Amino acid sequence: MGKIAAYKRLHSLALIVLVLDQATKLLVENTLPFGSFYPPHCIEVIPGFFNIVHVGNTGAAWSLFSGYPRALAFIGVAALFLLYFFRESLQLKLPQSQLSFGLIIGGIVGNLLDRFRLGHVTDFLDFHIKDAYWPSFNIADSAITIGVGLYIFFSFRQAKEEKEQAKQT
Repeated sequence: MGKIAAYKRLHSLALIVLVLDQATKLLVENTLPFGSFYPPHCIEVIPGFFNIVHVGNTGAAWSLFSGYPRALAFIGVAALFLLYFFRESLQLKLPQSQLSFGLIIGGIVGNLLDRFRLGHVTDFLDFHIKDAYWPSFNIADSAITIGVGLYIFFSFRQAKEEKEQAKQT
């Protein structure tokens, strides 16, 4: 199997995440004015629970490190480089690793494009209960979170399987 073909699932999933992320962000950017957070300026999908908003985040998750977009862009690029450099030890040829890291890489690239294009990340998914708001997020953020969760799950499952095999030998 060729070097690129060995990572076909990873590349395909990363591309799907990237396209979905950028398409949804462009739709929001072209539909809602920047800073649309509260009704009537946002789109109420489920009143009192879920809105489509248009906000910018110069930070990372939960707006941590806001105001450091260049540093966060550097961290994103460094993360991609490290994933490439450590692809063998991360076992990126395994299907479960390709699933996890395809989501992660697609999300990183999606948010990086925003940082370079806009100087911030476009967030638009807003969940809340009355006045208690969860920080707004986007498809890329979701993909990264799910990818990390899957990687942790698969890592524990693999460790359990290896432990059970060791007992049998």
